[in-house]
Amino acid sequence: MESSMSRKLYFQTALGLILGSTAMAEAPSVAVDIAPVHSLVARVMDGVGAPNLIIPPGASPHEYSLRPSEAQSLQDADIVFWIGEDLTPWLEKSIDTLSQNAEITTLLDQSETKLLKFRENALFEAHDHDDHDDHDDHDHDKSHDDHEDHDEHDHDKSHDDHEGHNHGTHDPHAWLSIDNAQSWLNVFAAKLSAVDPENAGVYYGNAASAIAELDVVEKKINATLDQVRGNSFVVFHDAYQYFENSFEFFAAGAISLGDASDPSAARIAEVQGRIKNEGIDCILSEPQYNANMVATVLSGTDAKTGVIDPLGSSLEPGPNLYTELVYDMAETLVGCLSDAKK
Repeated sequence: MESSMSRKLYFQTALGLILGSTAMAEAPSVAVDIAPVHSLVARVMDGVGAPNLIIPPGASPHEYSLRPSEAQSLQDADIVFWIGEDLTPWLEKSIDTLSQNAEITTLLDQSETKLLKFRENALFEAHDHDDHDDHDDHDHDKSHDDHEDHDEHDHDKSHDDHEGHNHGTHDPHAWLSIDNAQSWLNVFAAKLSAVDPENAGVYYGNAASAIAELDVVEKKINATLDQVRGNSFVVFHDAYQYFENSFEFFAAGAISLGDASDPSAARIAEVQGRIKNEGIDCILSEPQYNANMVATVLSGTDAKTGVIDPLGSSLEPGPNLYTELVYDMAETLVGCLSDAKK
């Protein structure tokens, strides 16, 4: 009797393992470019599978050489989610070559994505709370590669080449907008459901839960930033305006316009002049970039400094990284501005 029950239990366990393996095998193979977007996709896929991260934490998305395992992830992918060539111009060719059978989703091209144009000046204009007219509602009848709608910026091309953002007119750091993150969660759920309809309920349920969670996150971050509203800060490079717009807390300027080249001496002098003349409280550097540059700008001022990271390079990749990232950014800003008042 015991032997019969033992055999039955054994076969039931084995069948469960086989079915479980089959379910995981049927999960879509998903490749994602950067850790913050990977985190959002992982949140939507929770309970079904896990996406593969192409660009590891700490690596610059602007220039990177794929390792064999990352190239394999692109080749095996059923779906690829990436910000777009404005952030990772080198990745477009790899996707075209390796992911020919995959569904490709370029997030900057999605109609749901709110885009902001680059701010050309070292010093930014003051913002009213209702001043969100820099948001672009896409005309998505035009392709991403159709640059006819960029003619108004042609006179700035030499400036763009010099400062390091000659890949488009829009700031690609769109994941730092809470609104964009929330809209992308539904995009991920829809794309995953199209490939894997059996798990559509899980994907949409996860997306709805994550959207609600980000509403809470947004409120908590606003409450945190309320401690230091009215204080002023400068960033190392202009990558944070989506975050600034989400929380109506705007930087006074940026040492570097782009992150692919060093700023000119004239730009450094311009930023340093505002810091001295207007009593800027805080300068935020980044872990990937030249600390000596920040020290130069700080010289002769009373401003404090902190390190802010828009990619979460020190965080563990996975479903929790995105919320940890935006919390860390807010806490870094508050810490730097609070120190400046001591």
